[in-house]
Amino acid sequence: MELEKAVAGSGENGRKVNNSGRVRKWRKFGHNWREESKAVWHIAGPAIITAVSQFSFGFVTSAFVGQIGHVELAAVSEVQNVIEGFVYGIMLGMGSALETLCGQAVGASEVNMLGIYLQRSWIITGFTAILLTPVYIFASPILKLFHQDKHISHVAGKYAIWAIPQLFAYAFNFPMQKFLQSQTKVWVIALVSLATLALHSLLTWALVMKLGHGLLGAAIAGNVSWWVLILAQAAYIVSGRFPESWTGFSFMAFKSLFNFVKLSLASAAMLCLELWYFTAVILMVGGLSNAAVAVDAVSICVNLQLWALMVALGFNASVSVRVSNELGAGRPDAAKFSITVNTVTSAILGTVFTVIVASTVHQFPRMFTKNEEVMKTTSKLGYLLAATIFLNSVQPVFHGVAVGAGWQHIVAGVNLVSYYVVGLPIGALLGYKFHLGVKGIWSAMLGGSVLQTIILYFIIARKNWHKEVTEGDVHILYILVFLTRVFDAGLYIFNVSFTKHRLFKLRKE
Repeated sequence: MELEKAVAGSGENGRKVNNSGRVRKWRKFGHNWREESKAVWHIAGPAIITAVSQFSFGFVTSAFVGQIGHVELAAVSEVQNVIEGFVYGIMLGMGSALETLCGQAVGASEVNMLGIYLQRSWIITGFTAILLTPVYIFASPILKLFHQDKHISHVAGKYAIWAIPQLFAYAFNFPMQKFLQSQTKVWVIALVSLATLALHSLLTWALVMKLGHGLLGAAIAGNVSWWVLILAQAAYIVSGRFPESWTGFSFMAFKSLFNFVKLSLASAAMLCLELWYFTAVILMVGGLSNAAVAVDAVSICVNLQLWALMVALGFNASVSVRVSNELGAGRPDAAKFSITVNTVTSAILGTVFTVIVASTVHQFPRMFTKNEEVMKTTSKLGYLLAATIFLNSVQPVFHGVAVGAGWQHIVAGVNLVSYYVVGLPIGALLGYKFHLGVKGIWSAMLGGSVLQTIILYFIIARKNWHKEVTEGDVHILYILVFLTRVFDAGLYIFNVSFTKHRLFKLRKE
């Protein structure tokens, strides 16, 4: 080092040495970036295909059921948005603990534990599905209890009971996806999901339209499609392609369940608080004076935002796998570099989507509605939607970091404060007290998301990756997020029912 300084100070020769060193440094950086990008896209690409494919199952069902009648469509919508919407976040969260443990086990070369972790996750998600089954069985009286239309609630109750097999499919699906993701076998999930989507479309058309089985046919098609997806993934896992990670069923799966449950609860709380936030915004908009127009406009924006989110979720899966692998291997610097690559790549794509939306604020609403008032209201939200899309290109990456590092409990607390202590209360004030309407509510929602992103950024940037959160802090946060999850679940169902009842009365008037 002293020699280089001496040479550098001697004139032209010193400058050449310095320039040569900088060139080598940038070449090494470029090489590392290309290699990490390959690893990122190897996971993110198939993960995006998987997310879009499985997200489309519900759209296909609604599209065909909508051809039967408005009552049937309303019933399916209530089941998808209220019953399944409540259940989905819990099931996905309870299965996400596997993402942390499997990823770190792969990084630490302890792949023999993956099969045990998978079976533990099945036990927990299966038991969770049993606990949630009454929500499906008593869907009709639950909806009626909250003043939903009796006829629609009755039809929705029947459909919910027929759709119970899908609940147990979730219990197997999420853990298997995390098991395969941790070993970068994501193309298998993507191809199976695409094939199953095609099968689901064909089955739904045949049973609903061709054979005329109506809602029963739609439920059967959904059940068959989900279980084909499950059986295909299970067959691949037990086929002998994973001799080290899958060695058969073992009683070891029943050991250390308590710690597994704690991490699962933290994951569920984190995801539920995130997934229910946008639904809560729609429900809040439903209380405005011109509710029908406002809800339609926000629904259009949320749907667009969700489709853009599917891309970001690919990088969520990628960064989760990469971070957990590198931490498990004891390479924290490599984990931080992967975070940078994932964040920048996702942000670039988010910028593209943002520019498209911002430059078509007066055109894109025409793709979804012919109502002039709805189009006008949607256009007013265009720039806020564009900002939300950009922000949501970064948020899921930070969430993936949390899952990969096992910080779900921290993010759950951040979500609680950002969304439910700041975002929603301010939205209520702006929308109702200050009469800013739907723009005020969406602005507050965006503000809550900005706060969450800033907090997560500083947590990641300042985190000592060589240390863990103290056990006492973890226990306190577990209790906090669990109680919050229970409270918000009840509040969520109440608000859905109240808002739909109010909209129903407005339409009758």
